[in-house]
Amino acid sequence: MYEKGWQQKEIAEALGVTRGAVCQWIRRGREGGIEALHTPNTKGRPARLGEADRRQLVKLLAKGAEAFGFRGAVWTNPRVAKVIEQELGVKFHPAHVSRILKELNWTPQKPKIRAKQQKPEEIEGWWQTRWPKLKKRPSGKGEPSSS
Repeated sequence: MYEKGWQQKEIAEALGVTRGAVCQWIRRGREGGIEALHTPNTKGRPARLGEADRRQLVKLLAKGAEAFGFRGAVWTNPRVAKVIEQELGVKFHPAHVSRILKELNWTPQKPKIRAKQQKPEEIEGWWQTRWPKLKKRPSGKGEPSSS
């Protein structure tokens, strides 16, 4: 497109990319020819977990959290970070672990924190009887609400 006289702005609009991307492509084309446009831009820091490590991580996660000494079968970001550090020797912040899990099509799970004294039947009864009364809105007729 550039060689046919198109402007960078027109190329960017036609391809749905930024003008900066087009500028980089043109520069790479000038410096390395057509072949340079086919090779991916590999600038930046290499991944700390390679493909083999990622495959290994999926296998480790499939064993379940309890296999690594955690209570409950739930995988959380901090738990996965510990397993990565122990088994693969790479330390990650738990916030970054969520990105890795997303790339692997895994989702971190958050446990529901409940009191040990809970009585499920009483809770269900509360939802059935008390909650509808609390939730009910004033009809707009009669006495005004206190709020």
